[in-house]
Amino acid sequence: MPIRSARAAARRFRPVIAAAALAALGTLAHAGTVTVITSFPKDLTDAYKKAFEAANPSIKIEVLNKNTTAAIAYIKELPAGQRPDVMWASAPDAFEVLARDKLLTAAPEVKNPHTPAKIGSYPINDPNGLYYGQALAGYGMMWNTRYLQANKLPVPKEWSDLAKPEYFGHVAISSPSRSGTTHLTVETLLQGEGWDKGWTQLLEIMGNCAAVSDRSFGVPDGVNSGQFGIGLVIDFFGLSAKYSGFPVEFAYPSVTAVVPANIGLVTGGKNADEAKKFIAYTLSAPGQQILMEPKISRLPVLPYADLKIPAGYPDIQAVAKRAKVQFDSHLSGARYQVVVSLFDQMVTFRLKELQAATKAIHDAEKRLKAKPNAQGSELLKQARGYAYSPLVGGDTVKDEQFLALFRQNRRDVAVSKQLTGQEELWASKARANYTKATELANQAAALAK
Repeated sequence: MPIRSARAAARRFRPVIAAAALAALGTLAHAGTVTVITSFPKDLTDAYKKAFEAANPSIKIEVLNKNTTAAIAYIKELPAGQRPDVMWASAPDAFEVLARDKLLTAAPEVKNPHTPAKIGSYPINDPNGLYYGQALAGYGMMWNTRYLQANKLPVPKEWSDLAKPEYFGHVAISSPSRSGTTHLTVETLLQGEGWDKGWTQLLEIMGNCAAVSDRSFGVPDGVNSGQFGIGLVIDFFGLSAKYSGFPVEFAYPSVTAVVPANIGLVTGGKNADEAKKFIAYTLSAPGQQILMEPKISRLPVLPYADLKIPAGYPDIQAVAKRAKVQFDSHLSGARYQVVVSLFDQMVTFRLKELQAATKAIHDAEKRLKAKPNAQGSELLKQARGYAYSPLVGGDTVKDEQFLALFRQNRRDVAVSKQLTGQEELWASKARANYTKATELANQAAALAK
């Protein structure tokens, strides 16, 4: 070939060679790296990253921290080949959503044969092998002991206690749209009490809330520091604070559930083989032992006999046996988006109005107790109906067509318009209800003369 022709050919192939080189560099960048998307705190993920990489020097762990709802959306939006390798979170219903959308891949080789089949009556591993229980979790209340003493507040035992007037302004929760564990707490209460009664009790408690944080960590941090007296949390927030030396305690109410926190292989990830090794490690005895570190304080899926358990650690099997809720993850997954959206429109975005209505109701109750009045009692009953009734009834939430709307992709303009319209309607109705409740409660109080 003449020199001039060879040079011309080389120029033509330079873009191809460059593209191939970039692709190869991209492949090398991902080789041996497992991307884990998780809602878990840094204390937990750093401990696992350090231990796993020490045992597997050729594999690096990259942690992508997102709340559970955002993690689901992130995985859904990415094409196969660009997704994270591992999903790791507390919410079993979130894994139901991913499984329904065929975004999880079975990996039977990662299972630990020592893991029991169930906690109570709840399967620890997905029956179809798409995700695996990695820790156990229950839902309840943590409180700052010094805060309660300083404010002369009794220790709460049941969810219903938190609706009492003395707890007004002393409670905190995170938004279930930003926290998978809070969604599970809310869903546990709804399943334990039934949809309508559950929402009534939940709204009564939320009216006593000082704040709705935008991340689940905000609640335990606030209780630890004494910013809040009581937080509605997953157990490991309370336990890790207690075992780390903060003046806090944690308790499971009778209406609770014990379910597994899960880990699973994402379909279309970059490094499935290395990801399987990481999942298997988290399920092994050394991986399970990490859960007992004070800053983590999670409950293992392996039997306590297989591990070194700190003194006084909760007997989670006993908690599961007395728990009144047999959690239904299929039900929770089916109405997941409805629950989080409804909570935001009734509580997160309307907290000040709900607080005002609740304070007016508490004041009227106190006055009417001292000076009973039949008309005032009727007005107060009406006020409670406006303030604490769900905007969506139990029959509606069983309507598959209604539920299906909330599962659709919001990026679709028509879907987004319809969902936004529904949520704006809920927000407007909630605002009007709380305003009406406040007016009626004030009228009731005025009659107690």
